Amino acid sequence: MGRTDYLDKLNDRQKEAAMYTEGPLLILAGAGSGKTSTMTHRIAYLIREMDVSPYNILAVTFTNKAAKEMRERVQKLIGEGVNMWILTFHSACLRILRRHAEVLGYGRDFAVYDPTDQKTVVKNICKELNIDTKKFTPSYFLGLISHCKENRISPKEYNAIYGTDFKEQMIGQVYERYDRTLKGNNAMDFDDLLLKTVELFEKDEEILEQYQNRFRYIMVDEYQDTNMIQYTFVKLLADARDRDGNPRRNLCVVGDDDQCIYQWRGADIRNILEFEKDFPGAKTVKLEQNYRSTANILAAAHSVISHNRGRKAKKLWTDAEDGNKIVYYNADDEKDEAYFVAGEINRIKSRDEMDGAGDYRQFAILYRTNAQSRTFEEALSNRGIPYRVLGGLRYYDRKEIKDIMCYMRLVQNRADDLALVRIINEPKRGIGGKTIDKLRALAQVRGESLFDVLLDRDVVASFSSKVSENLRAFAELIETYGVEQENMKLSDLYDGLLVNSGYLKALEDQKTVEAESRIENLMEFKSVISGYEKEDPNMNLPEFMERIALLADVDNHDSEENAVTLMTLHSAKGLEFPYVFMPGMEDGLFPGWRAYDREDGLEEERRLCYVGITRAKKRLWMTSARTRTLYGRTDYTRESVFLHELDSRLIEGDGIYDRKEKKAEAVFRDGAAEKMPVKPFDQLKYAQAQTRKRAEAMAKAADMDFAPGDRIRHPKFGEGEVLECGNGIIRVRFADSIKKLALGYAAIEKL
Repeated sequence: MGRTDYLDKLNDRQKEAAMYTEGPLLILAGAGSGKTSTMTHRIAYLIREMDVSPYNILAVTFTNKAAKEMRERVQKLIGEGVNMWILTFHSACLRILRRHAEVLGYGRDFAVYDPTDQKTVVKNICKELNIDTKKFTPSYFLGLISHCKENRISPKEYNAIYGTDFKEQMIGQVYERYDRTLKGNNAMDFDDLLLKTVELFEKDEEILEQYQNRFRYIMVDEYQDTNMIQYTFVKLLADARDRDGNPRRNLCVVGDDDQCIYQWRGADIRNILEFEKDFPGAKTVKLEQNYRSTANILAAAHSVISHNRGRKAKKLWTDAEDGNKIVYYNADDEKDEAYFVAGEINRIKSRDEMDGAGDYRQFAILYRTNAQSRTFEEALSNRGIPYRVLGGLRYYDRKEIKDIMCYMRLVQNRADDLALVRIINEPKRGIGGKTIDKLRALAQVRGESLFDVLLDRDVVASFSSKVSENLRAFAELIETYGVEQENMKLSDLYDGLLVNSGYLKALEDQKTVEAESRIENLMEFKSVISGYEKEDPNMNLPEFMERIALLADVDNHDSEENAVTLMTLHSAKGLEFPYVFMPGMEDGLFPGWRAYDREDGLEEERRLCYVGITRAKKRLWMTSARTRTLYGRTDYTRESVFLHELDSRLIEGDGIYDRKEKKAEAVFRDGAAEKMPVKPFDQLKYAQAQTRKRAEAMAKAADMDFAPGDRIRHPKFGEGEVLECGNGIIRVRFADSIKKLALGYAAIEKL
């Protein structure tokens, strides 16, 4: 047994959790309470004091950033290579499926489709089924498909349960074809990585026992964010038996029910609230000492979250000083709000109280919706303050990067029809839609991939000589690199594809600023590859593609960049900043109007507010606007219910209006009636309705009969007289001009 003095850095509760190793353990870790330190020290204790092999430990979390940090900290504690799985859920499942995919009818080299790929698949299906994608968008179908997969509803089961009307039958058709297309392309989406792993475990008991016997100790981070599939995956592994047939259940979960903010994408708070019920005899340890924020910030967070009923009792505390009070500013409008925030950043930056004068990266602006960022970007730009928006268009979603990644995907997996269709004519090779449709039809009849059809010389020869030549050259390029990929450095393969495909030359020949920018991005992608090669000189193409596919937005956060960070409150989870601004504290915006549509909606929004408050280490500002223009409409607002829940003794600045609700909805909790705020005006829904109304008015004008001499009113030019009409065009004399107007593009009113 080794010495345990390394545990002296932990407080009593952390140490208790780290040294409890046998049986189920729930660590309720409040914001900033040192959960990562507790988890890593627990792993070190298992290895150093309990002689557990790292091979027998599994630690799973949600982001690559969290997994990397945990891996590095364990490395420092045990002083040797970490031969254990410290991975995200998706990475762990992907690693398992790479070894056993054949059991489920997949090749081990299956592709992982990201959201962009998924949308392309659904768009193609909608085209085949003549579905109007303006009325039913690909995102609509993918949201339903994801929900079905999270709840383990197959296409067949969906059709049996829900296929009772036309709309549901249509959804079932799309789901069924989507599932079939991915399987045919030897591909999985992100939901499949989890779902198929669970199916694998349930289908093959020997494989399940293999991993149960390997992972004798399981640790799960952010357990409050797990969905049903993740819960099932963990439970299957944890239900291992020892040699005597007794349940081992060495499962440790770490989380905070007060930070469960992802129910809208499948997280089930019951997983953490009912852990003791699911695993009888479980020990619970509460980590309540906070090492991040001042006492006033913690008190403010508690005064809000304590209004939630569906939570486990706990209260964060700190040895730190009280610190500044929370500043509240009630702006005239959203522009005034943004300029106040920019002004405060400059003011604080110039003061001596800052750690590292002139350092903008200590500031964060956390908003409820992405639509709020624009005014802050303008205000910061006007003051010359550098900023970055986290969660916008990802680097890997840019066209040129997607294109070259599809080249690499096709080299890795020639059955990937989606990748082939995207790049077969990128750069332009004279291979149009009709050629692709013929190839696709033939592939469908023969039950082969598109690339298999391209390898048939007789098929290729049936096209025109130029198209045939280009098809053969394309197939030869991919086949050659597919065969040679194992013999090449990743960076050499990338260079070869970029040059020999003609992609780089096509951009160079354009000689435009846009083309130059795209070339810069492609060169930067080479830097990405070089970085991975430095980390692992032997990294191959499949490993690289997996790493890229599993990147998340929060993994792209560069804490070293000297810029103010703008992001949504959801994106901010897991991060911390000395100075935090929370704008838009208004009912209907935060909490959002959707919170009032379900019983626990307001509680989840309140948890989101708690997460935002606890991101702040030293100072916190909250702002609202008396009027706000959002989605094209300006309205008077009312201050957020969360502002009224804050302990007034903790706030300075503008006063919070002491409102009396004239009407309130009564809800019943535990037999007692409780007053809920009146549901705020739904700006988004109103804007959508107005948009539809406007579109209908324009369409109506196209069906009107006009004749010379008719008087009309135009929304931009005012009243006028029709001079001529015909073929959907009218010529109108207005007060100071004569215009030709195409009917159907303005809400013209006949007087």
